[in-house]
Amino acid sequence: MDKLIITCAITGAEVTKDMNPAVPYTVDEMAESAFGAYQAGASIIHLHARLDDGTPTQNKDRFKEIHDAIKKKCPDVIIQVSTGGAVGMSRDERLDVLHILPEMATLDCGTLNFGGDDIFVNTENDIQYFATKMNQMNVRYEMECFEKGHIDTTLRFIKKDVIQHHLHYSFVLGVRGGMTGEERDFLFLKDSIPENATFSVAGIGKYEFSLAELSIQHGGHVRVGLEDNLYIEKGVLARSNQELVEKVVALAKKHNRTVATPQEARRILEMENR
Repeated sequence: MDKLIITCAITGAEVTKDMNPAVPYTVDEMAESAFGAYQAGASIIHLHARLDDGTPTQNKDRFKEIHDAIKKKCPDVIIQVSTGGAVGMSRDERLDVLHILPEMATLDCGTLNFGGDDIFVNTENDIQYFATKMNQMNVRYEMECFEKGHIDTTLRFIKKDVIQHHLHYSFVLGVRGGMTGEERDFLFLKDSIPENATFSVAGIGKYEFSLAELSIQHGGHVRVGLEDNLYIEKGVLARSNQELVEKVVALAKKHNRTVATPQEARRILEMENR
């Protein structure tokens, strides 16, 4: 098996300090939180930008400020920026972050109900537009799939050569409106992607660590972080992103998987010639 790539989603666009005081908002908080996760074993930082009051933003200048602050503390870490933004943002608003020329970005591969009246819109035209822009700018993407239909969409775009580079998937399971995070769901998605692809799993809420362990056992990779889950165990708030990463490292040791460094992660994801 490849070494285990751990991604830490440090803040997201929806969670707040009222939910967990450890959620970072400011540039300094983001940098400290990313550094703690990196020290614990994360080789990729999944990054959303927030204003100091917690408001989500896709503004490239804010992203660059956060990006540079993280890189100052951990120069070799891979920063994977989110092009998901927040519900209601336009296509170009979501892509504004690409102007900072990040090493890696997310590519959302389908539309999803987010509960109530919220719809996270990713039309086929959106996906093609996003992938084409990332190809032109040589930004590597991680394909975020919330259910099986999203994987089928990627397969069509792979055949059309719209989706290129090394194929790396992120199964985001347990989101309201998407697939749940049971073992059957994970196995269904894992067995639906191309043989030469790699995958990571992000379990939302109660599914975070059960899916992390499954992915570790099946040769996949893992995403954890306060964006996805605010608790270290049932009823106990996580004190930091670092604590969440440390729990995954312990699971990796249990199953004899070695944790990848950022440079090893680049080799696994075929990013070295970027």
